[in-house]
Amino acid sequence: MAQTVQATALTKLGQHEDHVDSRPLDFRLIARLMEFMKPYARQRNWLLVAVVFRAIQLPALSWVLAAVIDGPIQRSDVNGVIWGAVAFAFLALFTQVTMHFRQRYALELGEAVVFDLRNAIFAHLQTMPMSYFHKTKVGRIISRMISDIEDVRIGVQEVLFVSLVAVGQMGVAAGFMIWLDPVLFLLVLGMAPILWGINRYFHRKLSVLLRQMRESFSRVTATLVESVIGIRVTQGFVRQQENARLFHQLVTDHSRYNTAVMRTHGLFLPLVELNTQVFVGLLLVIGGWRVLNSGNATDVGELVGFFFMANVFFAPLTILGNQYNQAMTAMAGAERLFSLLDRQPEWQDAPDALPILRLEGKVEFDEVSFAYDPGRPVLHKISFVAQPGQTIALVGHTGSGKTSIINLLAKFYLPTTGRVLIDGQDLNRLRTKSLHTQFGLVLQQNFLFMGTVADNIRFAKPGATKEELLRVCRRLDCLDLMESLPQGFDTPVGERGGQLSQGERQMVCFARALLADPRLLILDEATSSIDPQTEVRLQRALNVLLSGRTSFVVAHRLSTIRHADQVLVLDHGHLIERGTHSELVAAAGAYSKLYERFAKAG
Repeated sequence: MAQTVQATALTKLGQHEDHVDSRPLDFRLIARLMEFMKPYARQRNWLLVAVVFRAIQLPALSWVLAAVIDGPIQRSDVNGVIWGAVAFAFLALFTQVTMHFRQRYALELGEAVVFDLRNAIFAHLQTMPMSYFHKTKVGRIISRMISDIEDVRIGVQEVLFVSLVAVGQMGVAAGFMIWLDPVLFLLVLGMAPILWGINRYFHRKLSVLLRQMRESFSRVTATLVESVIGIRVTQGFVRQQENARLFHQLVTDHSRYNTAVMRTHGLFLPLVELNTQVFVGLLLVIGGWRVLNSGNATDVGELVGFFFMANVFFAPLTILGNQYNQAMTAMAGAERLFSLLDRQPEWQDAPDALPILRLEGKVEFDEVSFAYDPGRPVLHKISFVAQPGQTIALVGHTGSGKTSIINLLAKFYLPTTGRVLIDGQDLNRLRTKSLHTQFGLVLQQNFLFMGTVADNIRFAKPGATKEELLRVCRRLDCLDLMESLPQGFDTPVGERGGQLSQGERQMVCFARALLADPRLLILDEATSSIDPQTEVRLQRALNVLLSGRTSFVVAHRLSTIRHADQVLVLDHGHLIERGTHSELVAAAGAYSKLYERFAKAG
């Protein structure tokens, strides 16, 4: 039952996030993609010139062949045939040169557009509040940045300009056919409604199937990322077979949509080609009859020329059929990309928000309530004041609201009701960036980025010198620990710090936070992964480093709580007790019971 719920939830999530009404081509999306080409207008314009030349050259080649057959060959003019062959060869060479530049400019322009689009999406993601990442699967974000953008790349590099060449080729060929034989061209126009009906039916069907295919691929990607990140839990609970079964269901679903797309496309193209061949047969019958029965109104040379142009006219239909498949995929990708770009953060700094140059460190929560999801509050009218330089310990059972207070203090979220004040100013009225530059942050998940130990410590201050790194580590009493690593500060940490021990990762995170010289320090379960011997060293350093800084500490260890200036005891989002460690123990209330557990835990 649980597995069914999980699979259903994945499907519903994909439909909720990605579902859009089916439509063949959205020219608004094409126009937005064209906006990304504006910085490269010169290259785009030369590409359009190449497209025009390419569209004219292909029918021109057929016209030269028809002219040589109808002229020099029919008159047995050897010199005329030679000069006609020379002209054809030069035109063919020019056509290939044009094709080279058309492809080159399209590839370069597509790469430039994707480069800017990827940067725009990444920059936009950086502005999104934590609530967005709380609700959105990592795999879906990765899918936007990789598969959807690659679909758009193909759309720009291949579909758009190849289709323009094909449509232009058909237009030029139609002009030649009208000039050669307007009556026979009416037969071509008579074929248009049939082809339009076939295209409309299959394109609408493909539009739906392709979107379903992309949505199913997003679910596969999201589940894959989740499985890789949680591999320890999977192996720890022997869930390998069950997870493989669930993943098999998603892959089967994706394969089914892929197969449906291929089958539909495989039926569409033969139908178009069959109709083209039937039409050419009709042209042969009617054209032959006109040559034989209309006197000199139509001659063999004109009929041959018309047939050449008919082939040039109908050849792009198969190309456009193939391109439409890719166009639909690109449209589906573009829809999701622009939907992400158009998604506004749930909150932003007010236009008149003020920068704060230097924090004094006074923090006040004034009747603050908060809910991650509407109707499910996790904090209820929390009020307290932390004076500059004080250490505030937050204690309580799991889910009591400790981390939520930290999230509000760091302005990762905004209160549902009430106010958070920093130095007497409402947090909503302060610029987030100026606030965060004065924060030091060590979270429960001690995340490290790919790179070296030094790179990760410098994350808070990229321009920091080696001497500054040494000074911070000395103050933390962990310099010997860093220097004992295989390559010292140049030791690669691996993905998410996997090459370091838990304690080493925690020390790097502390050094990173303290290098920023923060006015307000936030430690969320910061010593939960430190062994007792390492914690003794760390605690000595913290006693010095926390002096003069306002600090909020979520901790399960007695050593941190005992030295706190104020202990806030939380229970199910309510602040039930406050005071110093000794005051709360003497009160023999809820904290006293927690204290006994802390004492037993060491």
